Amino acid sequence: MAAASSSSAATAALPSLRTSASFPRSPSQLPLFSKPSSIAGARLSARSTPSINPRCDAVSQGNETPPKPISSTPSPLELLKSSAANRYTKEKSSIIAIGLNIHTAPVEIREKLAIPEAQWPQVITELCALNHIEEAAVLSTCNRMEIYVVALSQHRGVKEVTEWMSKTSGVPVHELCKHQILLYNKDATKHLFEVAAGLDSLVLGEGQILAQVKQVVKAGQGVAGFDRKISGLFKQAISVGKRVRSETNISSGSVSVSSAAVELGLMKLSESSYVDAGVLVIGAGKMGKLVIKHLVAKGCKKMVVVNRTEEKVNAIRNELRDVEVVYRPLSEMLECAAAADVIFTSTASKSPLFTKENVHMLPPISQGERRRLFIDICVPRNVEPSVSDLDNALLYNVDDLQEVVVANKEDRLQKAREAQAIILEELNKFEAWIDSLETVPTIKKFRAYVERIRASELDKCLSKMGNDISKEQKEAIYALSMGIVNKLLHGPMQHLRCDGNDNRCLNEVLENMRALNRMYDLETEISVMEEKIRVKMGRSQK
Repeated sequence: MAAASSSSAATAALPSLRTSASFPRSPSQLPLFSKPSSIAGARLSARSTPSINPRCDAVSQGNETPPKPISSTPSPLELLKSSAANRYTKEKSSIIAIGLNIHTAPVEIREKLAIPEAQWPQVITELCALNHIEEAAVLSTCNRMEIYVVALSQHRGVKEVTEWMSKTSGVPVHELCKHQILLYNKDATKHLFEVAAGLDSLVLGEGQILAQVKQVVKAGQGVAGFDRKISGLFKQAISVGKRVRSETNISSGSVSVSSAAVELGLMKLSESSYVDAGVLVIGAGKMGKLVIKHLVAKGCKKMVVVNRTEEKVNAIRNELRDVEVVYRPLSEMLECAAAADVIFTSTASKSPLFTKENVHMLPPISQGERRRLFIDICVPRNVEPSVSDLDNALLYNVDDLQEVVVANKEDRLQKAREAQAIILEELNKFEAWIDSLETVPTIKKFRAYVERIRASELDKCLSKMGNDISKEQKEAIYALSMGIVNKLLHGPMQHLRCDGNDNRCLNEVLENMRALNRMYDLETEISVMEEKIRVKMGRSQK
């Protein structure tokens, strides 16, 4: 009975660490899936166990074979060793990319998960409040909504983030799983590098995505949870993006969503010219400004820009002095639309600006029997999808830009292959840096171990010498003990650091770390991972 009672106490000591038995118990049991390069086509491929859905595996498994029963009653110590808390300590924290993008989900799904830039810091805070998420960042654009996290537990972290995405968007988990990308560690890092380089974009080599990755770093500055690993990951991605563009010229030509939208409009206008067309641009933000500039580059000399305020339109007008840019307030949008042949929408509105009813009420366009052209490059969309059912309108959204992209893509495929070589090189550098962080806890624990011995032996020495020694003598003895410790620590510390990117050097450092842990029983102390888990669980219970 005593053993059973003790077992129950040990079990109750960690109630919040237990999870459903339907999830794998270690990362090795969770199938890892890598995404091939953007050139290859398919977005996800199985590294192992191809019969299992990679997107749903960590969230919806439910038929795992239960563990074999223990033949004898376990002692409290044995129970603790087999508990969830102990299994945590055998996992390394993982970098995970989870979300959906233009390659995996249609715009009607993506717009439900879109997160405005102003809310990114709040999202980081919410994600890091989850039990198993230590660091986080969000990248939400018209083409993707991807969350990058450092998870204390791989499968539990995926489950929590997926459920958070479902809760905030209203999209059921099973529906998210159909469109989700799920990448771990090196695959997640490679994916972000490809994103920053423009290799994962609808328009291969587009330049705007790099600015959006930079904005993630800017938005995360000073936010708790945008910490060392995630911050380092995004800063490295920015370096990759810059290097790819400077060394391959992949961004030359028409390579942005805005430019592709303008090209699409040109293809759909019967006269294939913006010179005489009535052009209306809704929104003068970043996307709207790019649309205006590309319109000018394609020969448009006059356009109407509808925006909430005139300030941004005036700034654009000052840049483009040879073009007539007419400002109109948002209240006059429908009146302006009635006089336009082609309408570009690019606002951050969460609800449609053009509905089927008000578009139906617009008068026919001036030139013949052609239909009014709507090109909506926003997520969420600014034009109701049902507008496409009308006889007087043609509607295109960001998913329809593929027509322009196909004609544009072949010229950049060779440059994309060159970019992959750069990404591989930068990926190895980042992985080496991440691996080198493993030695930090060992260094701290070893220093603490040696410091305890030094302080204990110093106290013994001073107690034996009695009260007859002076303050100066005590300080001299203290300095002697510190000097001996620092000189003894110098060698081990040097062999736990690797300044270069040499894989051999890194392997030696990691082996030295493991040897030091074994020799001084440093692993018997509460691990950094378990300590983090306990802190997170403690916060969630308050």
